[in-house]
Amino acid sequence: MQSTTTKNSYNYFYIAALIFLIAYIYIVATTHAPYAGWALLLFFTALAIAFKGNKTLSGLSFTMVIFGTVGLSLYHPEYFTEWGSFNLKVLIVPLIQIIMFGMGTSMSIQDFAAVIKSPKGVIIGVASQFMIMPIIGLTLANATGLEPEIAAGIILIGCSPSGLASNVMCYLAKANLALSLTVTSITTLLAPFITPVLMKFLAGSLIEINVLEMMWDIFKMIIIPIGAGLIFNKLLSGKSQWLDKAMPVVSMVGIALILTIITAAGRDSLLAIGPILIVVVLIHNMCGYTLGYWGARLFKMPESDCRTVALEVGMQNAGLASGIATQLGKIATLGLAPAVFGPLMNITGSILASWWHNRQPEGEQPEEVEFKRH
Repeated sequence: MQSTTTKNSYNYFYIAALIFLIAYIYIVATTHAPYAGWALLLFFTALAIAFKGNKTLSGLSFTMVIFGTVGLSLYHPEYFTEWGSFNLKVLIVPLIQIIMFGMGTSMSIQDFAAVIKSPKGVIIGVASQFMIMPIIGLTLANATGLEPEIAAGIILIGCSPSGLASNVMCYLAKANLALSLTVTSITTLLAPFITPVLMKFLAGSLIEINVLEMMWDIFKMIIIPIGAGLIFNKLLSGKSQWLDKAMPVVSMVGIALILTIITAAGRDSLLAIGPILIVVVLIHNMCGYTLGYWGARLFKMPESDCRTVALEVGMQNAGLASGIATQLGKIATLGLAPAVFGPLMNITGSILASWWHNRQPEGEQPEEVEFKRH
């Protein structure tokens, strides 16, 4: 009975979402008033709560929240650019460091056991990540004719490591979660060394890249906080359950804030080229899934491993790419592609994971690995 009552209560939020959507459309059609942004925020918030009551759609709740805050930032960028004399862009790098610290607290030597048990899968996954997406990014950047710094942002998201969201999607997709955790960890740890070199080689003609300086910036955003998290996990093993519960929430809030701040900073450029950038980013994302999957099939990997490589390649660390754009002082241009890629990949990843969730890999046993990564 309680379950039915709870489900019915979630349904009320669908009605609320419809009301707020109608209000938004009415405001836009009649007055174009800035407070339309609040109606848009309430629409996506109500939809996010409603999705929580649906097992199939629950994975999209967080993405709806991002859409809501990003939508508000397009109407009211002043809320997300400066508070008094404090520039909110300053928060981006510390937020990334907090997220990376949380990743470190959930890592252990076991995450890298797959390197020994299945080196083929790890090598293919890592190589695919740093080959497929950068090349696609370069191709799209050259084909679009966008201004250099925005085009470089497309390459930047391609040169970034796989994102933490890929682990969640692999779990839902009945993919090889152990391989996913390992590939994410290794590509993240390699990023300070590989991403700057790739950017210099592929985007050096579009923006000025100081390889050593970028290496140090990424090192500060990734290696130091992850190392601190690993030490924290080692010293307080079994005593930090509160942190395991808190970090997913902190990470989600952090990612939402990062994307919202970037959207507000680049609002004018985004409104001018938004539709084009969305199409380009979607093509980039979908090509990552497709080439990642069929590349793994080419090497005769098991179906679950192919799914893992597809999701690892297609889902990038948009937060890190945003941090790099911030460090380069080009958040309003270089940071636009990561800001669009982040929410979009969560939608496409959720759809792909849901499709695979109902299709057990033929001849394979369900994945038994416990999922703890946020």
